[in-house]
Amino acid sequence: MAKRDYYDVLGVDRGASASEIKKAFRRVAMKHHPDRNEGNVEAEEKFKEASEAAEVLLDAEKRSTYDQHGHAAFEGGGGRGGFGNSGNFGSIFEDVFGDIFSGGRGQSQVHRGSDLKYILDITLEEAVRGTNPKIKIPTLVECMSCLGSGAKSGTKPMACVQCGGSGQITARQGFFSLQQTCPRCRGKGKIISDPCPPCRGQGRVEEKKTLSVKVPPGVDTGVRLRSTGNGDAGVRGGTSGDLYVQMNVREHPIFTRDGADLYCEVPISFVNAALGEQLEIPTLEGKVSLKVPAETQTGKLFRLKGKGVDMTQIRGGGLGDLYCKIVVETPVNLSEDQKALLRAFAGDQDASQSPKHASWLNGVKRFIDALRD
Repeated sequence: MAKRDYYDVLGVDRGASASEIKKAFRRVAMKHHPDRNEGNVEAEEKFKEASEAAEVLLDAEKRSTYDQHGHAAFEGGGGRGGFGNSGNFGSIFEDVFGDIFSGGRGQSQVHRGSDLKYILDITLEEAVRGTNPKIKIPTLVECMSCLGSGAKSGTKPMACVQCGGSGQITARQGFFSLQQTCPRCRGKGKIISDPCPPCRGQGRVEEKKTLSVKVPPGVDTGVRLRSTGNGDAGVRGGTSGDLYVQMNVREHPIFTRDGADLYCEVPISFVNAALGEQLEIPTLEGKVSLKVPAETQTGKLFRLKGKGVDMTQIRGGGLGDLYCKIVVETPVNLSEDQKALLRAFAGDQDASQSPKHASWLNGVKRFIDALRD
């Protein structure tokens, strides 16, 4: 199979600077490195291809030869790219990555970025129907000036002379030896003598990132959505952490929610409760008609099937219902004429018209009689 053009492999123009080639190589190599794509043969081949391209294009002499003669200049094994086939590729790789993929050198290896949490306030309507808001989050991103190394552009971290780059020092006490973190480099194995100004040697800078969050229909308070790779950037090329967006559904002026079901209170006058009434009930989809029969008592629940929350996209839930609780309201601010009418009405009542009250009075009477006995 014919080899691809080295510039195309790294995605750079033919006039790209060494710095641009390093950035491109780092991007491709980090994506396809075997440690991150275990068992993926295609990724391994792409990593080798990018390494070969970088070895040639980051060497001024080889690049000049390649620009004139292409791949033919390295056929037959002379100057062929790849690990271990060049006298200076190891230093190029170290210059681009530092200790990102080196093993056992103190604490200077790859560190994954921290996960972030964001509380998203939404209305009940947005929770029920779904929404797609944009959010701004403060996050640590890789410093583009130093490519995360922490060293000023044109320089690179140097191995700590006290620990020899291991990040650990050993103190001997008789027959025993004690290993501890190097106090000079604090276990990193590297010393940055000339820190990068933008990130102050940290390799990361704070930046506000704008993201679009797809909130599926049916979410409730406490539901967490995961956005992979949108947490803090990793240290020294490590993978980024994840962003967890946690839902907080604000209180609604009419409805309360219990899972897929909605509840609301419907106040009616005691006259309409006694005689019956046709009501218009609000739902999240519009108004519906509810017939309240005569002699309805306060606390009575009416179920409107399928008028709750559709949770079929959340944990395999179903479609909920709306429960309307009737609350009989005692009239206030009565006029003298109204009070007189109510007294007349009360005088005409018998026990059969207030069965619960009559039953309660009988219960009280039995309780008092039992105390006397």
